[in-house]
Amino acid sequence: MANVHLRKLSITLGGKPIIRELDLQVEPGEFLVLLGPSGCGKSTLLHSIAGLIDATAGSIEIGGQDMTLADPSERGIGMVFQSYALYPTMTVKDNMSFGLKMAGTPKAEIARRVGRAAEMLQLDALLSRKPAQLSGGQRQRVAIGRALVREAGVFLFDEPLSNLDAKLRAELRRELKLLHARLGSTMIYVTHDQVEAMTLASRIVVMQGGVVQQIGTPADVYERPANRFVAGFLGAPAMNFIDGEVDLHNRFNAGSLALALQEPMPAGAATLGVRPEHIHIDAHGPLAGTVTLVEPMGNHQVIWLDCGGHSLSAIVHGPGSFTAGQGLRFGIDAARVSLFDPASGGRL
Repeated sequence: MANVHLRKLSITLGGKPIIRELDLQVEPGEFLVLLGPSGCGKSTLLHSIAGLIDATAGSIEIGGQDMTLADPSERGIGMVFQSYALYPTMTVKDNMSFGLKMAGTPKAEIARRVGRAAEMLQLDALLSRKPAQLSGGQRQRVAIGRALVREAGVFLFDEPLSNLDAKLRAELRRELKLLHARLGSTMIYVTHDQVEAMTLASRIVVMQGGVVQQIGTPADVYERPANRFVAGFLGAPAMNFIDGEVDLHNRFNAGSLALALQEPMPAGAATLGVRPEHIHIDAHGPLAGTVTLVEPMGNHQVIWLDCGGHSLSAIVHGPGSFTAGQGLRFGIDAARVSLFDPASGGRL
């Protein structure tokens, strides 16, 4: 395993700045996820670490060595792309061993590495098949195996599950997490899927417009988002936002919606953020609303409420029957809310 240290890294493509003076330290053995919407620069950043895109300024250190100008083959990385990029005429075994053969690796060492990777990824019975004979999930496991046989210090994953259906994504997500636990290797993973980020990462880097918005554990980023963008990007349904103001008694007011805050906040305009799971339907709750929509989700329901013109979503577990137009009462867990500056979007 190896660390990765980016110092003031900037990347410009076609005269357009994509990454701006980015600093990032990836610890040895860490599973770091780069998360953000399409076009935020996360894949560009990953490709720069791999040596596929040149840095305009700054430096890239891998394992304590400056690799800013090094060729991809010299960086000690294994990479898995969004597309499987397998050779269609080669067997699984040949696809996994091709890079090692080109590097002149001894046959016995190739057999050892391919055998180890195949065992880890449950590919033993598929080694003689060709890609056309494999399912999408099996092909992606082969692509992961091709990277693993390099026994690299750092593994890079560029949205490797995005072409798979939901069931396969869930299965391979679990396999990747178990694989990281077994290998203990440094992994950097790019995705726009918040579920992948939350389940896989030891730390998440949330990006927007080539700029890091927040770095933290999944729990930190979810519970205490640094700004409104992070708060709104993570969570399904998304966090509820209500514009109002904090008064001199440390109460948030937005018309008929009022909440006593637990943390001292400066008086003035503010945006309250509350996640759907922190709104509780309660016959004795202090707030009143009207049901506008009910979304059955299997093991829970998403209830949409109108409260004085504010649209709110609440997650309800367990039995309960709700219909549009129904009036009900609810409460908000004041200990779990976030407040943001309406102008800057930063956390208050």
